[in-house]
Amino acid sequence: MRGKWRSLWNSNLKPKTVNCCAWRLLHDGPDTVEELLERHLVKKVINDDEEEELLNRRRLTSTRREALSLYRDILRASRFFTWHDTKGVLWRDLLKDSARKEFELARFETDPEIVTRLLIGGREAVNNAIDKLAEKQREQIQKDRRGGGGGGGGGFDQT
Repeated sequence: MRGKWRSLWNSNLKPKTVNCCAWRLLHDGPDTVEELLERHLVKKVINDDEEEELLNRRRLTSTRREALSLYRDILRASRFFTWHDTKGVLWRDLLKDSARKEFELARFETDPEIVTRLLIGGREAVNNAIDKLAEKQREQIQKDRRGGGGGGGGGFDQT
């Protein structure tokens, strides 16, 4: 056995014929891994329908990420709403429940255009709510500095 290997390697890098079969050395093969894979792997032919389905899956994956990000932002923003409504329920809890219901209603929506509209609308709503909250808090701070007093709490009705 040892003699066969020695004779193979000492043959000036030419394929050696043993038992009527030609042995190929590794360096006689493809130059790169990509060439090796290209030669030996079966190529899948993708038609237009499959390509469109793959594109839709990618869109849904990215919109899922965006939806999760929006949901997390809503939960984070809801922490700042610490006052009660007229029934004594915290606004934070109302916002969380409302967001959950909205997301559950749109859970199985597959039309990318509708999903995008929902995400944009939700993002704008969160940004507007945070901007209004920040403006009211600025107004309350200015009122307090001028000696206007007040009950604090961001300038909202606290009942």
